[in-house]
Amino acid sequence: MTDENTQIISMSTTKAKDKSFACLIVIAGANAGQMYRLKAPEITIGRSHENTIPILEEGVSRGHCRLHNLAGGEIMLEDLNSTNGTFVNGETINRRLLEDGDKIQIGTTTILKFTYHDSIEENFQKQMFESALRDGLTTAYNKRYFTERFNSEYSYSLRHKFPLSLLIIDLDLFKNVNDTYGHLAGDAVLIELTKRMHTAIRSEDVFARYGGEEFAIIARGISHENGLLMAERMRRIISDRPFEFDELSLNITASFGLCSIPYHKALTPLQMIEFADKALYEAKRSGRNRVCSL
Repeated sequence: MTDENTQIISMSTTKAKDKSFACLIVIAGANAGQMYRLKAPEITIGRSHENTIPILEEGVSRGHCRLHNLAGGEIMLEDLNSTNGTFVNGETINRRLLEDGDKIQIGTTTILKFTYHDSIEENFQKQMFESALRDGLTTAYNKRYFTERFNSEYSYSLRHKFPLSLLIIDLDLFKNVNDTYGHLAGDAVLIELTKRMHTAIRSEDVFARYGGEEFAIIARGISHENGLLMAERMRRIISDRPFEFDELSLNITASFGLCSIPYHKALTPLQMIEFADKALYEAKRSGRNRVCSL
């Protein structure tokens, strides 16, 4: 009786393990809540965007550590001679087999938890992560995520002398839409705007809802000149086709403010936002439905 029960439990555990997979969950740091499924034979972690898992944080080396998928589903963590070391459960390591629940620290603030998940847990984790970072109405990234990501992208850009453009977008006379047609019509415009922007940006760009009808785009590797072209293309995507709601056809326009580095020199992240905001104000002042940069 006991042997049969043991065998049944053993078979059940094996089946559950077969359905699970190794993953890392960021439990502290800029991307807290993000989950990475460890599928490739080797996974690299580091400050460079060339890594499988890029961690854009001070104190993280360009190639900080590497994960090896071994036979039998085990995962080996290897430090790549990083400047500040790789820690597992508070202890510095060179190479170590990971166990479920291990906490990996790299840099000053980033901590990743190693664990095994099944597809149900994976979907739940993704939903939790998305709900923490996304605007509930439009599904654009929220302001909190924008701020954290912009600081990271700015540091990376400055360190590697890599261009970075910031666009601030504000819908023109949007209050009139809400006052005339109601907030449901206004919400429909914001949702459709997000859909149009997502079809126009690259996968590495960040589109976020910055305020009520104000949005922002972080465009990594985009120079000032190309930022102007990008903004103009997006301006036309908004203005050239009416926004539909019920039987309404609404003509919507937007104004754009642009700030870029290194074109604008010696700026902090906050100053870049201020420059883009001033450029946006100039676009509004000079007639709306246009792109401006100082």
